[in-house]
Amino acid sequence: MNAHEIDFEIYGNEMQCVEIQLDQGESVVAEAGSFMMMDQDIRMETIFGDGSDNGGGLVGKLMGAGKRLLTGEGLFMTVFSNEGYNRQSVTFASPYPGKIIPLDLQMLGGRIICQKDSFLCAAKGVSVGIEFQRRLGTGFFGGEGFIMQKIEGDGLAFVHSGGLVLEKNLAPGEVLRLDTGCLVAMTAGVDYNIEFVKGVKSALFGGEGLFFATLRGPGKVWVQSLPFSRMADRVLSAARFSGRKDEGSILGGLGNLFEGR
Repeated sequence: MNAHEIDFEIYGNEMQCVEIQLDQGESVVAEAGSFMMMDQDIRMETIFGDGSDNGGGLVGKLMGAGKRLLTGEGLFMTVFSNEGYNRQSVTFASPYPGKIIPLDLQMLGGRIICQKDSFLCAAKGVSVGIEFQRRLGTGFFGGEGFIMQKIEGDGLAFVHSGGLVLEKNLAPGEVLRLDTGCLVAMTAGVDYNIEFVKGVKSALFGGEGLFFATLRGPGKVWVQSLPFSRMADRVLSAARFSGRKDEGSILGGLGNLFEGR
């Protein structure tokens, strides 16, 4: 294996965290801001790119950092290494309510395509790059744009989803249709396309948007029940139209009237 062999344990239900156990000399790379806690012999270092050992010198590191900018991430990632003699642990937390999905890339063909902001952490040696959507319609209306994240290697990687996550195994030619924002990740063999919602009434008054994603097997797909964009829209809508307190209460409304609000 090129990637480090790490062990892990996931804690929690709605707000999860993943504890990575590192033997001496092992490392894990993570997105900035996902760190939660670590043991005393863990050393933290900020690096360019994704931390994969692909060579290329300075030019390779700059290209890796540039790819991260295209996917909406920062220029830097953080490497956590065990410099002690005993096994040490480092823990990372998901940024919003949902599930952390462990992906054994060696068992999944060595390549996973996922939404741009889903990557959490991975064993050092795993490469995090970009995947361009070649179809024009998929790029414009797919919810994720022309660029998605590509995770490659033979080690463990972890992505996070919103709400509940469902894992679907698609047979050759089997089709799964879903909301464009509900896709978390898929194996490289899955064909991803966008279809227009048929029927004028469904398109205009259905409330589900004009497009949905079509995934065709063979391969494995991970689907989330609560995309972060959907949750953010609901929160902003509630904040915009609800009162400051006593929401839904008739007495609360009368109290606000007498108080001059």
